Amino acid sequence: MATSDKWEQIKGNWKQFTGQVRERWGELTDDEVMQINGEREQLEGKIQERYGIAREEAREQVNDWLEKNKVR
Repeated sequence: MATSDKWEQIKGNWKQFTGQVRERWGELTDDEVMQINGEREQLEGKIQERYGIAREEAREQVNDWLEKNKVR
């Protein structure tokens, strides 16, 4: 399954994935995770902001997390 297809499934079921997001990026608040609402760019931006990393590093972390998730 293509990365974009996987992300569409995550976006459509965001509430089911919020716990996994919080587990992976524990410094994100519950409010931040809910505000992201499945938007990948917002997730990357919040990770970048909260962890003080480059946007590309945040994107790589999201890609890595996406590959490890069981999305069908």
